[in-house]
Amino acid sequence: MSTTSGSSASRTAAVSVSRLTVVRGEVTALDAVSFDVPDGQVTGLLGPSGCGKSTLMRAIVGVQVVESGDVMVLGARAGSPELRSRVGYVTQAPSVYSDLTVRGNLRYFATILGAADDAVEQALDDVDLRAEADRLVGRLSGGQRSRVSLASALLGSPDLLVLDEPTVGLDPVLRRDLWALFHRLADEGRTLLVSSHVMDEASRCDRLLLMRDGHLLADGTPAELLARTSSDDIESAFLSLVEGEAS
Repeated sequence: MSTTSGSSASRTAAVSVSRLTVVRGEVTALDAVSFDVPDGQVTGLLGPSGCGKSTLMRAIVGVQVVESGDVMVLGARAGSPELRSRVGYVTQAPSVYSDLTVRGNLRYFATILGAADDAVEQALDDVDLRAEADRLVGRLSGGQRSRVSLASALLGSPDLLVLDEPTVGLDPVLRRDLWALFHRLADEGRTLLVSSHVMDEASRCDRLLLMRDGHLLADGTPAELLARTSSDDIESAFLSLVEGEAS
């Protein structure tokens, strides 16, 4: 179900998903999911592990086989060749080369993307990795490797960033700094879809999509969801929505 409000209706949709269904074996991973992601905002995709967040993100970037439904991204069908330079995607598992340095990885991806000469240095600063720039990625911590993946996605200045749990394993200070970066990018006109299973990150989002068991429970701003459920926090709102669905 999608509960699009007037606040989102006034904005252009960077992503529009209509009755998207994905089946894996005998399991329906996504069940007729529909929603819009407004442009120029940070939209949070929240829900417990295994609820379908990663499957949904793969469908948006065009690498997921779908059973039925439509996914439009920046005015084109998901996975269209013209979107390759306009969409940045960061998976849960770092997708960088362990035998290259941080800077070496970024220079490699910058060459592929045709990024500006100063993009590598800017990306290092954006994710706070300048001190590790000349270290082999294979010798970094898991959180640092995740930041290298994020830096790689930033290189081409994509219009849409799809980030699958980018703050997992990071300390609170770095998490705060990355969310500040996400909002700075949104202020520049980019759109971000950020997944998390940590409910306390909900307050950092402009808009929320709450998922459970392949279904979309709710779609709205944090304030709208709190008001709708008469809750004090998003975790309580989520539980109220789950209980309401079960009753």
